[in-house]
Amino acid sequence: MDREIKEAFIRSKSKDKQESYEAYLYILQATEKQVDWAYEVWDDLLDGLTDQDNHQRSRAAQYLANLAQSDPENRMLTDLPRLWEVTKDEKFVTARHSLQSFWKVGLGGTEQKDLVMTYMVDRFKTTEEKNYTLIRFDIQQNMKHLYDELGDEAIKQTAMELIDTVEDDKYEKKYKSVWR
Repeated sequence: MDREIKEAFIRSKSKDKQESYEAYLYILQATEKQVDWAYEVWDDLLDGLTDQDNHQRSRAAQYLANLAQSDPENRMLTDLPRLWEVTKDEKFVTARHSLQSFWKVGLGGTEQKDLVMTYMVDRFKTTEEKNYTLIRFDIQQNMKHLYDELGDEAIKQTAMELIDTVEDDKYEKKYKSVWR
């Protein structure tokens, strides 16, 4: 890991919101592609999933999701349940940001993609949680992102089957709009 990325991780925890935000954006950009330093921060990010600061929980989840493509040891297969928990965070904004990046784990390999799809399908079917229509929208958007990246028709088929189960016409239309 180079000095610049190390410093970005330090700055991302700064009390200065602007400095922290700029570091966050830098790390997200750096982790959009495969990197060879994922395991240098992996355990710290796992710890960050339960940080007292909801911003740090959200960021740790987003960074880990991005790093899934840089995981030759397939650690994510074991750590995915911990990452998934942040998508149900008590702070809805934290949960939502974590959920919106969750699809990136599917770029780590076939097993990861299959697990991500399983988690999202099960969650889509749940209507008991608060804001479930927004969560369903994010899940559809995640599936679309994954489909766009991988070109796997099974992802689109699954998404369409889920949309077909929606009874409210307004939301059925909204979810279908993701796929246009």
